[in-house]
Amino acid sequence: MSSKVQTVLGDVSPAVLGRTLTHEHLAMNFEHFYREPPSTLAGKFQAPSLELHRIGYVRQYPYSLRYNLQLDDDAAQSAVTDDVIEYKIAGGGTIVENTTEGLNRDIKFYQNVSRASNVHIVAGTGHYIADLQSGDTLQKSTEDVYNHMLQELTKGCVNFEGVKAGFMGEIASVWPLRDFERKAIKAAGELQPQLKCGVSFHPHRNKEAPFEIIRLYLEAGGSADKVVMSHLDRTLVDDDILLEFSQLGTYCQFDLFGTEVSYYQLEVTTDMLSDAQRIQKMAALVKEGRGNRILMSHDIHTKHRLTKFGGHGYAHIINNVLPKMKSKGFSQELIDMITTENPARWLAIEN
Repeated sequence: MSSKVQTVLGDVSPAVLGRTLTHEHLAMNFEHFYREPPSTLAGKFQAPSLELHRIGYVRQYPYSLRYNLQLDDDAAQSAVTDDVIEYKIAGGGTIVENTTEGLNRDIKFYQNVSRASNVHIVAGTGHYIADLQSGDTLQKSTEDVYNHMLQELTKGCVNFEGVKAGFMGEIASVWPLRDFERKAIKAAGELQPQLKCGVSFHPHRNKEAPFEIIRLYLEAGGSADKVVMSHLDRTLVDDDILLEFSQLGTYCQFDLFGTEVSYYQLEVTTDMLSDAQRIQKMAALVKEGRGNRILMSHDIHTKHRLTKFGGHGYAHIINNVLPKMKSKGFSQELIDMITTENPARWLAIEN
């Protein structure tokens, strides 16, 4: 049986995807997560810009500058396009765009970027956390959410008939799970075996969250080998818990590569990993025979991580992390599995 990947410019074979970033954002708005800066530094965040002398402060407190959280204005779109072109030059092939309802998804822009860069872009469908949904959306039933995703995966995205989403995600939740979020998780579990498509979940910053999400998803009928658990490098930082979770058979995604600030503003009790530590976590999974269930990405969702604004860009993993992985004993075959084969297998939809 043949398979396909549904990109914003049409269906392609999984074999042509190349190196793939499985959790990125090209256009979104994250202002809901604004945090006040420390009082002693408040003056550093008043200007609506990212000037060189402010970059160091913004790297430490990225959610304290509203301008930084607007990845949907003209300045961001220009910078994103340039960075995706650089990603292609570095050897990248595909970007999976995880923006869902509540974060200001922009399908037209994804198409423009794909044409400009010759990078395949796969858009997701579904809903972000309940706090970012309208009152009417929160009243929707599991069946309503199911039908919405079914429509976008088989007919076309809202206001973009014919442009199909290629996976469900990122489907997001807080902790404890809200009622609407439980509906969304169950809807994904019910729909996944019908379409045989991939799913990606965003868990809250609590070690119990990934386990509960997968429990609900599996009970609803979803397949473990087609689902990704995102952000494990800020959620399951203990090796024992990570290895326990990996036994469930999902893809374990390390998607904050390039974030090298140990102080995590959205959950200050978490010791954010460095890229070197992320590699160590992946090595632990490989040792347990789970290299075929690892995915990597950056989760770029703020301006300061784009090269125009002093950041690392979408090519960071290819340019900087993969050479480091080789120096730590990852074979080229294993690197190709993690960055090319695993994403293609996850994204493939049977015809």
